[in-house]
Amino acid sequence: MMNAIQASEQLIELIHRNEDIANYADGCDAETMAAAEDALGIPFPPSYRYLIEEFGTWDIAGEEFLGVYTTPAMGSTLLGSVAETLDARNQYGMPPNLIVVMFDGMGGLVALDSSHVDQQGEYPVVVWNPGVMHSEDAERLGEAFGPFAYAQCQRAVTSWRETE
Repeated sequence: MMNAIQASEQLIELIHRNEDIANYADGCDAETMAAAEDALGIPFPPSYRYLIEEFGTWDIAGEEFLGVYTTPAMGSTLLGSVAETLDARNQYGMPPNLIVVMFDGMGGLVALDSSHVDQQGEYPVVVWNPGVMHSEDAERLGEAFGPFAYAQCQRAVTSWRETE
């Protein structure tokens, strides 16, 4: 069984092997990463950090991950996970230990729960629904981001390729 960083490495390879159905940014430098973690008040877990460093933000075969990035139009405003997490905290009272990484397509937010850190520094992946005040009530989707994201993307690519 691969660990969370190995799963992130596999995901990077998967994206590069499927460039025709993938999009990604230029990655995230150390200064931007530090600003993102400072804005959220939470460090990113290693497997999520690894992917943000590589891609910034990405999607493949319809699976979109928020990541961390800026755009010329928005200047130094941190978009993706940072903007969506801060928005969910302000608008919906999302607990401060959660970091939004994607949308579940049904109104929920897929998030990393920093209140439960494993020995490798990874956080479980959960679905948090607006209005739920306690992160303990969120459905757990995975034990760490890397394996969760790799599995999601692998399924999406397989499904996409089968319908071509």
